[in-house]
Amino acid sequence: MNILLRFVVRVAITVALMVFDGRANAMSPTEPTGTWLTEDGRARIRLERCGVGRDRICGFIVWMKTPLDPRGQPLRDSENPDPDKRARALLGHQLIMGLEATPEGRFAGEIYNAEDGKRYSVSLWREAADKLKLKGCLIRFLCQTRAWQQTLDVQPGQLVGLTGDVNGPRADKEWAATSPTKPTQVEGK
Repeated sequence: MNILLRFVVRVAITVALMVFDGRANAMSPTEPTGTWLTEDGRARIRLERCGVGRDRICGFIVWMKTPLDPRGQPLRDSENPDPDKRARALLGHQLIMGLEATPEGRFAGEIYNAEDGKRYSVSLWREAADKLKLKGCLIRFLCQTRAWQQTLDVQPGQLVGLTGDVNGPRADKEWAATSPTKPTQVEGK
């Protein structure tokens, strides 16, 4: 009977640990990928894995409340310091540049602000399953934190295609997916 009791206790502990671990992961997810509505409601940003090892996070504007200028033309990245990027549409462009994971469970790197054409230090993390915190800094002690809400619906005009596809956002050259190299064939003797 002692063996049966030990077995039941072990099974109960295993089940309890599995349930507790599942709830802990559901309540504090760290993966920030998904589509997020900015705090001011002016844009939706899609965060996805990027880089050669897919170990970084990049972000793209996939929806804008007002994507057109008063003449009905797409808003452009006119303040960009790179003259080659000034004609690109804001909708679909990359604004989060390959954030790296930190030991604290956050992702840190740079964010591009099209309103002034500058890059700023940024870190982001999930505060809850559907809430993302984004902390941007001009310099180390001049920082602001914003909250983004995860969205699962699709708004009219939202880009839903894969990055680089016709109806998807466009990655900057340094973050665009590289095509795998074809294996070299060795000729037989």
